[in-house]
Amino acid sequence: MTNAKRSVIDTRMITWVCGTGVALTLSLATLSYARFIQQVRREVATLLAQSDCGQDGVITDQMLEGLPEPARRYLAYSGVVGRPRVRTVYLTQKGRMRAGEQLPWLPLDARQWYSVSPPGFVWDGRLHLGPLPIARARDLYLHGRGSLAVRAAQAIPVADSAGAEMDQGAMLRYLAEMIWFPAALLEANVSFAPIDGRSIRVTLTDNGRSVSGTLHIDEAGRLLRFDAERYRMVDGGFQLCHWSAVVTEYGEFEGLKLPTRAQALWHLEKGDLPYFDVGIEELRYR
Repeated sequence: MTNAKRSVIDTRMITWVCGTGVALTLSLATLSYARFIQQVRREVATLLAQSDCGQDGVITDQMLEGLPEPARRYLAYSGVVGRPRVRTVYLTQKGRMRAGEQLPWLPLDARQWYSVSPPGFVWDGRLHLGPLPIARARDLYLHGRGSLAVRAAQAIPVADSAGAEMDQGAMLRYLAEMIWFPAALLEANVSFAPIDGRSIRVTLTDNGRSVSGTLHIDEAGRLLRFDAERYRMVDGGFQLCHWSAVVTEYGEFEGLKLPTRAQALWHLEKGDLPYFDVGIEELRYR
């Protein structure tokens, strides 16, 4: 065989091997992404199925009696009295998110499902760079456990976090996000302690664990901010940091006066780090 023929065969072999490798990589990535989507769907189905044990009925003035005055003012302003109890919630978000102080803000769109009794949520978010989706994340609180899964390029695993710190963080996220379904604050697993005329301590208990935060409410009854001590992921570990969810816009969904835009931020020694800024596009109760 001449050197020329051998060179042609070698080139064809290299091309075939490279092509096969690329095809195999793409197939595995597609399979991984499909499994991730199926996992999210199963988790949503589990979350919604467990909500059947929620209470029915209508919120009454009597249910607000005995609450600290700022809590009564907030719930009355929201308009929950006379409205049905909420069992599940579905909402969509659009906004922006960043993973750290030195990293850029990226456009975000997300869907989220909640169960009220027992408490839980599944959040499915997508980050974009221009028209291209560059990452997909699933945050979850279910059966008393929290976890976060992130896929770059929608397929490559870059984070799969679980454990006691994630449980605490997910529980606090759920408690803070009750601002979008405030009637859940009247469930038996929620308790209040007065602080002053414009703030109250609220505690959520679930699966033998409790988390607490502070609700700040203005004179009209609008919720302004939720503060708590929450675990933050730092360099592969966790640090307990001061954390806030701040309401930046109000509007109306499901006949209630609710926050329509909010921002989450960490209060660090070197200054505040806002990292999550979203508006609610759609919200539905069941």
